[in-house]
This record gives sequence, C-alpha cells and structure tokens, in this order.
Amino acid sequence: MKRHRSGVVVLAALLAAAVASGCAAETGGGGTGAPGGPAKPAAGQQGEAAPQVGPARALDTYAEALRKKQAARAVAAKKWGLAKTPLAAPEPPKTKPVITTRKGFEVRDDKGLPPVFTTVPTKEKIVFLTMDDGAEKDPELLRMMTELSIPYSAFLSDYVTSDDYGYFKKMQQRGVTISNHTLNHRYLPGLSYAEQKREICGQQEKILKHYGKRPTLFRPPYGNYNRDTLVIAKSCGITAVPLWSSEAFPDHMEWREWDRDLHPGDIVLTHFRGKGDWKGSMPDMIRRVMKTITDKGYAVAKLEDYV
Repeated sequence: MKRHRSGVVVLAALLAAAVASGCAAETGGGGTGAPGGPAKPAAGQQGEAAPQVGPARALDTYAEALRKKQAARAVAAKKWGLAKTPLAAPEPPKTKPVITTRKGFEVRDDKGLPPVFTTVPTKEKIVFLTMDDGAEKDPELLRMMTELSIPYSAFLSDYVTSDDYGYFKKMQQRGVTISNHTLNHRYLPGLSYAEQKREICGQQEKILKHYGKRPTLFRPPYGNYNRDTLVIAKSCGITAVPLWSSEAFPDHMEWREWDRDLHPGDIVLTHFRGKGDWKGSMPDMIRRVMKTITDKGYAVAKLEDYV
C-alpha cells in the first residue's frame, strides 16, 4: 500500500512539471512563443543557435574589430594617396621570441650582453618600421600614421629633439614607443668608456624625464658599436639593440641583404627628415615604403610586441 501511494505521488509530480513546462513555453516563462502559438525553442536547443561564450565570442569580437579597422584604413589610404590599403598584422605572440645576436655582429665575451640583430625571428609576413634621430617634426606625419593605424618605433637623439619634446610626447600618446639613439649622435667606437656612458645613459635619463620611462631598446648611431657600447647600454637598462635590414627614402629603398628583398621579421629604418634633407616629405616616404611593403605581401607590426 505504501509503495502504491509513493508511485501516485511521483506520477503526480511528473505531470505537474510537464504542465508547468508547457505553460512556460506558451507564455514566455523561459521561451518566446505567443500564447496559443508554437513555442520557440529555447536557446541551445535545435532550431536556435546557442549564444557564444569564451574563446569563440572573443574571436568574433577580434574579427569584427579588425574588419572595422581595415575599413577605416582603406578610407585613410585613399585620403593620404597610398597605392594600396596596408595589410593587417596578425595578433602579437603571447610569448615573445628569443632573440640572439646576428652572426657577424658579435663582440668578444658578449654572453649576457644585449643582442644585436636586424631581423626578429618569426614566420609571419610582417616587418617593423623604425624612425631615427628626430630633426623633422612634421605634424602631417602624426595625423597620417594615426589615421592609417601603422605602428612604428622612434629612436631619438636629444640634440635634435630638445627644441620640441612636445612633438614626440604627442607621438608617444598615440602609442609610439620612444627609444634611445644617444644624446648627440656621435660615432661611439671612437669615444672613451666615460664618453659613451654619457651619450647612452645620459639619453636614458633625458627620455625618462620627458617621457616618463627609461627605454629598453637602443640603436647606436650609424649602427656602429663595440663591446663597451653594449656593456654600458646594459648597465642603464637596455635589453636589446635592433639595427635594420633595409632603409626607406621618399624616392627609393636601400637594402642590407644581397637579394634586395624583405623577409619575415625584417626591421626597416627611416629617419625624421624632410625636403631639406631628401627628395620629399615624411608622408612621401611613408607612401613609398608602404607601397614596397604592401606590394610584397607584408604587414607592419609593432616592434615592442616582439622584442
């Protein structure tokens, strides 16, 4: 008799649950059907896609942001007279690659010293755009690079930036990393240890004062250095010494490599100069270098995301 009464109770509970579920489907208590009409399947059931969560939603969000960024780039490319829209760089690596000194660029007893290199190890079709010195302070360059969303790195020398630190502060505020190119752009191997220290570490302090942070990247003037250079650079916070594989001008490119071509991870050098120094303006130079980079199927990535 007890077993019979238990069975009746369980059956009644199941029937009540079924009725409640049906009512919810018709009246909106968890479904979206209209009263008396067919119930719309709940999210996650057959007939309606489940909402995306976690990595899938993040991937869609990134893709949509990239689409919008490229659309804006296409408009800016036409405005600034680029031959093609710059290609989109891939997401930066979660772990930065291990960088070692390029063969032939070593100094004696260089273990533990900052590596000297011209190319970042990567298989992605990306290059890195870097600008040296700081003599030309063209406001058009700031607008152009911001609207095109092209990353670049600035290696500054104080003797040509001290008349307008504010220009490069605006650049920094737009995401550009300010790095060290010495105080006075002197030929470092011809200097004493103390003189080199003043040039390198003195510029570290200048950049800290005006831009709030000591750089970790350093480029010696003319690409010339010796062991003292690297020892001193390390002593005042430098961790890497990026040189370059090619150099951009408004009317041509110059190449370090025998094949006169770009390679994954190459560092491209140019300068803050204008018509007084070369055949064109800085926007002219950007148009030229971006045509070369884009025609060869490369995108520009941010050096500091990899180094």
